[in-house]
Amino acid sequence: MAVKIRPIRRQDAPRLTDLIGSLGYPTTETVVHERLDYWLDDHSSWLIAAEDDGDLVGVAALSVMPLLEVTGKLGRLLALVVHERYRGRGVGQSLVRAAEEQARAAGCVKMEITSSRYRTRTQAFYRQLGYDDICTASARFMKSLTAVSSG
Repeated sequence: MAVKIRPIRRQDAPRLTDLIGSLGYPTTETVVHERLDYWLDDHSSWLIAAEDDGDLVGVAALSVMPLLEVTGKLGRLLALVVHERYRGRGVGQSLVRAAEEQARAAGCVKMEITSSRYRTRTQAFYRQLGYDDICTASARFMKSLTAVSSG
């Protein structure tokens, strides 16, 4: 299926709200507008849309950061969501390829994607696109910076 790949626009907020919710992260259009404020102003991040006949059917969120251990940058696909009706039709693959192209253009030498372990179909999709699951070779640590410390 051929979709139009383009940058996300502010007027995409209603449909983007639905797509984010379908990932299991319910939100509101007001919050999505707030997020778009910092996403669209960040020159190291891109929101890439997939559009079918004027309708937003998917989005990829890409962020780029410099690497210290090697020359170049790391691209990180922070989110990928395709509307349920469009899954299995090449939309996700088009979005990942567009994110990879943008990452290369930004000087990235590596691309990283994370996926919750329960999303087994998603992991198979990334493997099909040539990504390796490196969790046995590398640990991932996370800490909330919004939690109040009891000191």
